[in-house]
Amino acid sequence: MTTLFSAVEAAGAIAVPSADSDKYSRGVLGVVTGSERYPGAAVLGVEAASRTGVGMIRYLGPERPAAMVLARRPEAVTADGRVQAWLLGSGTDPERDDDERARLVGLLDQALPTVLDAGSLDLFAQAKGPTVLTPHFGELVPVLSAVGVETSKQAVAADPATWAARAAAETGATVLLKGATTVIADASGVRFLVRAGQPWLATAGSGDVLGGVLGALLATHQPALAERPELLAELAAAAAWLHGEAGRTASGGGPIQALDVAEALPAVIRRLLVGA
Repeated sequence: MTTLFSAVEAAGAIAVPSADSDKYSRGVLGVVTGSERYPGAAVLGVEAASRTGVGMIRYLGPERPAAMVLARRPEAVTADGRVQAWLLGSGTDPERDDDERARLVGLLDQALPTVLDAGSLDLFAQAKGPTVLTPHFGELVPVLSAVGVETSKQAVAADPATWAARAAAETGATVLLKGATTVIADASGVRFLVRAGQPWLATAGSGDVLGGVLGALLATHQPALAERPELLAELAAAAAWLHGEAGRTASGGGPIQALDVAEALPAVIRRLLVGA
């Protein structure tokens, strides 16, 4: 059954720390995003994750994006170590060398909850843990082609719910198909529609922010995901709702940029928790 996701459901996805919480129990997100060509994607994703409530972020991407991440978020850690979830691919190119591919496949072998975005969408078949794919219409086409299903960006745009459900069924992943109405589908079909947000959100880097929000939610809910796999679609929908509402808050009816959306997240979450 398809549900229009609401603020009440979004509030339930926020992991509120207790007096006994520490940075590890609050969730550690591993991030491999950004590139020499698109370093800002790393900054935006880390910024969004840090403002969604994760306990620690390990950024393990290239040198130039890493320097930019640390300049913006000095609390980020650039050393390898324990994580509860991965965010991979934002601002990267799928045309990677063999060493980088082997490295990413090694991370996926850990079977942790994972967000595959942009340049890592092609790795869905190697993912061992609960996985969310976050394509836009054009990016869904090669994902489907990889499993023998041919379509076009125009066809996906004309019927996103059908194609999101098809992609989820064929790949075994949860699919968050970005658009004016975001569609979340898993093996059971289309689970949620999210209509939060407004047209000013159609700006460069907006999807990188969404990836960071979703990565943080997966990291903070890793133990629960092991017990309730269906929670993955709920967290994907919550991320889309938070992203959209942060865009609305940041905009106030006027133009915004992606970093504005990330910076608005704490206020949105605070209002949700007060309301809950």
